[in-house]
Amino acid sequence: MIGWEQLRCKLGLPMKLKFTKMHGLGNDFVLIDGVNQSVQLSLDQLRLLADRHFGVGCDQILLIEKANGNADFRYRIFNADGNEVEQCGNGARCFVRYVHDQGMTRKNEIRVETIGGLIIPKLESNGEVTVNMGAPKFEPQEIPFLAEKRMLTYPLDIDDKRVEFSVLSMGNPHAVQIVEDVNLAPVLVEGALIECHPLFPQHVNVGYMQVINRNHINLRVYERGTGETLACGTGACAAVVTGITRGLLDSKVKVSTPGGNLVVRWEGENHPVWMTGPAIAVFDGEIEI
Repeated sequence: MIGWEQLRCKLGLPMKLKFTKMHGLGNDFVLIDGVNQSVQLSLDQLRLLADRHFGVGCDQILLIEKANGNADFRYRIFNADGNEVEQCGNGARCFVRYVHDQGMTRKNEIRVETIGGLIIPKLESNGEVTVNMGAPKFEPQEIPFLAEKRMLTYPLDIDDKRVEFSVLSMGNPHAVQIVEDVNLAPVLVEGALIECHPLFPQHVNVGYMQVINRNHINLRVYERGTGETLACGTGACAAVVTGITRGLLDSKVKVSTPGGNLVVRWEGENHPVWMTGPAIAVFDGEIEI
C-alpha cells in the first residue's frame, strides 16, 4: 500500500520532511532519514533545502538509506547545487553520530555504502569520530583526470598562469596546491576556475595547503558544487596524502581549517587514510517542500 507522503510526492503536493542539521568543523549538513520515511527529492527540492535564505541551509544534504549489500547503511551525498557526489569526510562523521543519536544502530563501528566506495566510521569514547576513508587513488583514469600517465604533480594553465597541483581521489577527485600562506591563496577566484577545468570531467575539489611543520598544515578548500567551505574531510585527507607523497609530512598530521582541526593518518600507498574529528548536532526540524 502506498503511503501518504509517497502519494503527496507522486501528485506533486508539498510534503513534510523531518531532518537534522549537523556540522563537522563548520562544514554543515542536512541529514535525512530515508530508512523510516519515504524520501524522493527533486533537484529543485535539494537546492531549496540547501538554500541559506529560503531553506534550511547547508553545504551538503545527506540521505540515509538501507544498504544494498552487506553494509549497515547506505548514504547519498548531494551538494548545495543539487548534484550527487561520491564522498564526504565530514559528512561521514556526522552520519555515524546521527544514526547513533536516532537509535538506528548501537554499533560503534559501522560499514557504510557510498557511491565512492565502502567507508567504516567509528564513534570514539570521547564523542569524536574516526573514519577509515579507504586508500587514495592516483591513476588518472580512476580520479578521473585527463592525463597520459600518473605523475607526482601536474601543471595546469589557469588564466594565462601555470600552476602546479597534485591530483588524486579520496572517493572523490581532488587537486591540491602547496602555498606559502593559505590566507593569501586565490581560493575563491582560482578555485572556481580549476573546479570546472576541462581536464576534470567530473569537476574537482581544490585544496590550498600551507605546511607549518612535518605534523601540521593549514588548509582551505573550494568544494565543487558548493564553493569554499569551513572544512573538508576528504580535502584534509587529500592534502595530507599529497604532503606525505612529496616528502613534506610525517604519517600523522594535524590539519587546521577555518572551522577547526582534524587529525589525519596515512602509512603510505595501498594503505587506508584515517581521519578523526568532531561531529555536532545543531537542531532537529521539519520543513514543508
